[in-house]
Amino acid sequence: MEKRITFNKWSVGILFAVPQLLLIFTFFYWPAGQAVFWSLTLQQPWGGGNIWVGLDNFKSILANTDYWNSVTISISFAAISTGISMVAALALAALTDRQLRGSKIYRVVLIWPYGIAAPAAAMAFRFILAPEAGLVAVVNQWWPGIWDPGLDGNAAMACVIAAFSWKYIGYSFIFFLAAFQAIPRSLIEAAAMDGSSVLRRFWDVQFPLITPTIFFLLVINITESFQDSFGIVDIMTSGGPHNSTNLMVYKIYSDGFKGLDFSGAAAQSIILMLLIVVLTIFQFRFIERRVHYR
Repeated sequence: MEKRITFNKWSVGILFAVPQLLLIFTFFYWPAGQAVFWSLTLQQPWGGGNIWVGLDNFKSILANTDYWNSVTISISFAAISTGISMVAALALAALTDRQLRGSKIYRVVLIWPYGIAAPAAAMAFRFILAPEAGLVAVVNQWWPGIWDPGLDGNAAMACVIAAFSWKYIGYSFIFFLAAFQAIPRSLIEAAAMDGSSVLRRFWDVQFPLITPTIFFLLVINITESFQDSFGIVDIMTSGGPHNSTNLMVYKIYSDGFKGLDFSGAAAQSIILMLLIVVLTIFQFRFIERRVHYR
């Protein structure tokens, strides 16, 4: 029989919970409350407190075409980068789970990219994809000027997507490999004895059993693509060229700390938070229906 641990006094449980509650309040609720306050006020240029303006900051933002461009490219970035990282990680995890030659080495090496900080990964990809001397620079020798992330917005976005996807392949790989290894080998062996091919066994047996992991990673990857892309954009493109990589999270920083529009930046952060909440609810409401829990 399973033995449950209980506290003789309720105060002991409170003492254990207080440090965590302080961390949550200090680093989540307090900043979130301040962002809401700043979004509903306007800071006076020479100090003297904030002026209450209500929803004027939100109205100004939603009437700005540059902001809607930022929303559009952020959603496109989230969809493409999430798709690339998850599909690549799924394929690598499936191959590693088959215990091919060198699979133990792959298992370790493929996790490393997630341990690299986003700015460091961005700096590496900035050199790798440089149009002058990077690995892709050879195409400029065949078609001069065809690859230049400094001038071409599509090329710049491709660089950002490549760096972000590469970093999160390692994260998704960990969970996919764990999901594959949790599947009983007897099911795979039974399917193989029935004459199913490798791809058939993957699609009919393994894939349905790892759908909870796929759903979890889908939610996490989409959320992180809106939040954790700042360091990569800041190092690689700084939102350019011509705002083609000015994602929502970077626009908040740019407007707030470069343009000194703190109230507008706070309003943008509230909109970003609401967008992530809406996307998460949508995924739980419609996509989770297709998940097969064992």
